Amino acid sequence: MSTETIPVEIADPINSRILEVAEDKLQGFQQDPLGEIARQTSLEINVVIERIRAMLEAGVIRRVRQTMLATSLAEGALVAWEVPQEKLDAAFNYLFEQDPFSGHVVTRTTDTVTAGSAYKLWTTLKVPQGYSLRKHCEFLSPIIGAKAFRTMSAKRLFALGVGHMRRKKLEPGDRAEDLAEPMTTTIVKLDDLEWRVMTALKREFEPDELVPNLWDARAREAGVDLETFLQVAEGLNAKKVVGRFSTFLEHVKRLATGERVTKFNALFHWAVPTGREIEAGREVGRHYCMTHAYWREGGPEFKNVNVMGVVHGTEKESVLAHKAAIDKHLQEAGIEVSYTNVFWGGRSEIKPSEISPIAYVEFCQSHGIDPESMKE
Repeated sequence: MSTETIPVEIADPINSRILEVAEDKLQGFQQDPLGEIARQTSLEINVVIERIRAMLEAGVIRRVRQTMLATSLAEGALVAWEVPQEKLDAAFNYLFEQDPFSGHVVTRTTDTVTAGSAYKLWTTLKVPQGYSLRKHCEFLSPIIGAKAFRTMSAKRLFALGVGHMRRKKLEPGDRAEDLAEPMTTTIVKLDDLEWRVMTALKREFEPDELVPNLWDARAREAGVDLETFLQVAEGLNAKKVVGRFSTFLEHVKRLATGERVTKFNALFHWAVPTGREIEAGREVGRHYCMTHAYWREGGPEFKNVNVMGVVHGTEKESVLAHKAAIDKHLQEAGIEVSYTNVFWGGRSEIKPSEISPIAYVEFCQSHGIDPESMKE
């Protein structure tokens, strides 16, 4: 079948089957990720490769990569920026295009003027081990015209995995029988070999790199034999710094086919009693609709919210229905919520945050900054 005749629409039954697995069901390091997708979908490996390649070339899939749990490899935070409306677009563009350490860049609004609604620009930020998130934000602030910023580091993670395709079928309140397991954000130290393998491991795949033995070339890139590469990768997995092998779809923007995976994305905020953050996070994180759920401290700027999470959907009403189901569940679990809010996503761009110490030194030097001055 020529590439011109291979279906690339996400609505195609075979593509949908592949994406329901390939988005977020391959957790940890997989020695044969494409073969695992074939196994879980009951499709031939050549069909899986052909379809993923075609969707990637068409721009339906925006990237294919092995993700890493960067919160365990670099200092990270969700950052809310207060930027004047007239500077918002320019600030957005700078952080997405010029700052390699800013990942997700999203504008957010609330339905009513409330605590934190002046913070309309939100980013994820990672700086390599030993460097300061605060100092990096202070460097960025005058460039983007920010009047204030609030960094919110994750103290625990309760849900992490997108899976838009399989979430389309969820009903409000659908949740796992068991509580979500809290994941720590303790920084893990790596040696030079581990960094080398990790750098090759996490690089995005070009279409022609999607082959049955896809780690062979990455081992050569890392300068080691395949056996060593796989051993080190398994070691990284054991250290819990490996995320998932994933095909990433656009969150909000229309796909090249004209289809839309989601239309609305909402950041939910809850303020729960001090000391019950993990308990509340485990209840929130067990809801299948949550693509992300974490304990972050919002501070007085956001009425001291401490549990947050993200839900996507094609209809605003369905997203709010998921929120209402979670609110009811928290109440039934005896967890008091003193304040809650929804921050709706608008313009959105996503790229992996750079976490290499070498890249950070180069960034500082290119901006005339002494790298030592940016350390904690």
